[in-house]
Formats: sequence, structure tokens, C-alpha cells
Amino acid sequence: MRRSDTLIPTLREDPLEAEAPSHKLMLRAGLIRRLSGGLYTFLPLGVRSLLRVINIVRTEMNQAGAIEVLMPALQPKDIWERSGRFDVMGPTMFKVNDRQGRTLVLGPTHEEVITDLVSREINSYRQLPKTIFQIQTKFRDEIRPRFGLMRAKEFIMKDAYSFDADWDAAGQSYEAMYQAYTRIFDRCGLQPTVVEADTGAMGGSSSHEFMIMADTGEDGIVECAGCGYAANLERAERKAPAGITFDNSERTPEEISTPNLRTVEEVATFLESPPERLVKTLIYVADEKPIAVLIPGDRELSETRLTHALGVSTLEMADDETIRRVTNAPTGFAGPVGLEIDVYADAGLEGYRGAITGGNRADTHLVNVDLARDAAVTTYANIVVAQDGDTCPRCDDVLRAKRGIEVGHLFKLGTKYSETFNAGYLDDQGKEQMLVMGCYGIGVTRTLQAVVEFSHDDNGIIWPGSIAPYAAAMLVLDPDDEAVARVASEIEDALAANGIELLVDDRDERPGIKFKDADLGGFPVRIVVSKRSIGQQSVEIKLRTEDKPIMVPVEDASAHLLGLLQA
Repeated sequence: MRRSDTLIPTLREDPLEAEAPSHKLMLRAGLIRRLSGGLYTFLPLGVRSLLRVINIVRTEMNQAGAIEVLMPALQPKDIWERSGRFDVMGPTMFKVNDRQGRTLVLGPTHEEVITDLVSREINSYRQLPKTIFQIQTKFRDEIRPRFGLMRAKEFIMKDAYSFDADWDAAGQSYEAMYQAYTRIFDRCGLQPTVVEADTGAMGGSSSHEFMIMADTGEDGIVECAGCGYAANLERAERKAPAGITFDNSERTPEEISTPNLRTVEEVATFLESPPERLVKTLIYVADEKPIAVLIPGDRELSETRLTHALGVSTLEMADDETIRRVTNAPTGFAGPVGLEIDVYADAGLEGYRGAITGGNRADTHLVNVDLARDAAVTTYANIVVAQDGDTCPRCDDVLRAKRGIEVGHLFKLGTKYSETFNAGYLDDQGKEQMLVMGCYGIGVTRTLQAVVEFSHDDNGIIWPGSIAPYAAAMLVLDPDDEAVARVASEIEDALAANGIELLVDDRDERPGIKFKDADLGGFPVRIVVSKRSIGQQSVEIKLRTEDKPIMVPVEDASAHLLGLLQA
């Protein structure tokens, strides 16, 4: 392909709209262009690399025994109401009305659609197991689209769904997808960290995320170098420290006036105490019932972990009126002593003595609180967000916090959807059973950008050969010279005969611009044909990952390149 015949608009400066390095580079290298917030057009180079990622995903899915289908992006509202997720997904879903006034949604995912299909097409154990996948556009109305393709309103996803006779078989399907994902990301040149994750709106018993570590990643994780434990912050545990005793722990609670001091920072400063001595009392409403939640003053509550610990369906912060009703105090002065509602505390607070809490009176706090003696704690549970320096729950080593980009997610769904849509089968005894499901997603467009985030330098992208838009860029520095044109054409024809496509930069531009654009585009190999090199009976060949080029005799150039590109 001649560069002058295609559309590769490069930018010299970083676009103001871009924050992440990968977003900047994909714009600068001419892979994508922004239409509006969260919506991007793929240009020729971007399309070529995207199709290579799709081909890898499709090949590995087929290899793992999955069957490809294509489901509608436009879905009727009623199937989402049937699963109960219409309200759960809420404003995340794009909704439209047809001319009859019926509400439809643009699919953010396809659990409902695939389970509805399978409920009508699979009815015997002889048809199992089945794993069905598609590669299709998804739509999610992100509150804050950012980082280019990382968090977009429209994106391409590979979603797969497994249907099995029982949990053991479902575990085998899950493992098959796990191994397929490992191969997919390896072929894309990525080295993901697999972490335990929360199931969220998908539901199910457990899940794993494939994360690419990057400072710009939107997902926080903790990882243990000692045993390999890793988890998303929504899911992560830490080993709770032993009970802490502060000064004056034997004294009874004493009221201290703290006028207009509501935050941990304000009270700690006023009382000249470390934040961890304070116990935050948060009032929540769980399944319509007010509860108190206690956490150390220097920690943040994980609502996900609290929801799981309580086993509730709904959890939300109480409003000011509810807080005043159950604590007899305005917001900011709640404490556990004397409360008549259930009190749930973080495991790290068990044994806390000499603590500071709210006094359940305006402008009042208590000091010298012994939680075991003075507060009726219903249950202690691990409900705070894990952080850097915490103790690993598995091996007592130290957890380290990192940022990551989620590129793949696996869920063990169980019978959540099959029961809702009556997706059952007759076993070998003629008895009806519910199908056990799993679902498996890969953000295809996000994976493409994750490769750029993971593999670049100051000069531009560094594509792995497997998904590079072109295997090599050939820079023709003197295109009007007959000898230069002849050698360039011979090399191009020789590689094409072996199925290798080149991007031939035949533009009437200065050599410096061509060199910069080749590095910016990240092509694995750069070939330079010029009067100077031909005068030396050679061509210049340089790998994108190497600092210096080598000179190769003209008659050996094609064979040398084939050796590099077919390795």
C-alpha cells in the first residue's frame, strides 16, 4: 500500500483532549479520530490493527470450541425487566422508543438475549455443553467517557456464554475460557495480571479480571508478591490487624465538645489524635432497614464488601433525616454507643480500646470508648478497602497497590439467568434441570489501546508483529530516482508474494518527517531505500525495538526481511 493512496493523518503535538499516553499516540499516529465524547472513528491504520485483534480473538474462541453467532444490538425492554436488570443498569443503558411507542435498549451486554435463545433451542443433556460467542458493538452511557477507547460509549466486545449440565462441567468451560484468554493476550503482546473481582451487575458466584498494569488504569488492585494473590479493590481482602489499645483505655467514655467539627481530619486535629484512633460511624439503609457501620478513621468503606457481608439486595447511604432519627444527632456526630439499630464493624476494629467516636449529640464526640464494652456490635467483618501496605490474607506478606486496565472478565453465573428465563434441559433420567452458565467478555477495542499503553516509547507506538497494521514501513527517500524505485518495487513484490504487506512511504516529504512518522506508527520493521543506500549497493533495515539500523546488500534484502518478518 502506498502511503499517498491511503489516509494516515498524523499530528506533531499531543491533542488537548487526550490524557493517557495511548490515547495521545492513537490520535497522533492517525489510528482514530474523535467524533464526540466517547465516540471514535477508526481510520485505515486503526481498522487494520483492530481486525488483527478480532482475528486473534475469533481464532482462539474457535480453537476452544466456542460457536459464533451474532445477536441484535437493539433489544426489547421486557427481557431486561424480566431479569431485573433494567433498573439495576439504569442510566448506563441507552433507551429508544420505536414508532409504536415501545421501549428498546441498545445492548450493553447480552446475557438476557442469549439465555432467551438457549431456553428455546436447547432442551436435552445430549446438546451440552455449549459455549456461544459473538464479536459485536456494545453501548453504555458512561458518565465520564475518557482515555479514548478505554471508556467509550460505543465499543466492540467479544462476549461468550457457556451452558453446562452441572457445576463441575461449568468449571471445565470456565477453565477453557481462562486458558483461551491467556493465549489471546499473549498473542496480542500483553502480559496481564489475573485478579479476583466482584461480579457486580452481572451476578453470579465469582469472577476474574485480566488486567494490564498501567499508571493510567482506572481500576485499582492489590497484589501480593509472596503468594501471587491479586484482587480488584472492590473484591480485595486484607488480614485485619490485632485489636489496638490507645491511652486511657481503662477509663469510661467521656463527652468532649467538638463544635462544628464533623470530619475525621477536623476532630483528629482538634483532639491532637491520629486519625486511626477515631472510629467513623456511617449510617446506611440496607434492604430498607437502617444500620450503623463502623470503620477506622483512616480507612474507606468498601460498599461492595459490606453488601456481600450483609447479604442484602440494596444498600445506600441514609439521608440526613434518617440519621437524625436513629442517632438523635445531625450528620457528622453519629457514634456506636447507645444506638438501638444493628451495628456492623470492620474486623480491624475488633478489640479497639480507647477510641474516639461520635457522641450522638450535636457538636459532641466521645473519648475512651471500648467497643467491646461500650457498643453492641452485631458482627465484625472485613469491609474496608484494601490498600498499599496491608497484610495479605493468604500468606501474611505485604500487599502492594497498583493501577490496571481491565481487558477481559470471566464470570461464573450459575443459574441466575437460566432460572429467570426457564432455560432448562432434561437429564439422562428424564428429569428437568437448570443450565449452569458462565459468561466471558473481552473489550476488543480496549485491548487494542491497552497494547499501545503497554508498548510505546517517546517516539511512538511499538506494535507487536501480530497486530501491527503493516508488518513494515518502507521509506522511499528519492522516489523519482529510477534505481531507488526499482529496488523498492522488487522488495515490495518479494514480500507480497509471501503474504507480507508493506506500507510504502512514497510521499514528497523531507526524510525527517518520514522517519518520525514511521516511529510514531510503530511498524515493527523500517526499510530505507535511497540514492545513498543504493550507491552503497545496500538498503537500510531497522527493527522498531533496536536503536541502530543495519545495512544489508540489495540482493539479500528481501530474504533478510522475510527472515525477520516470518520469525
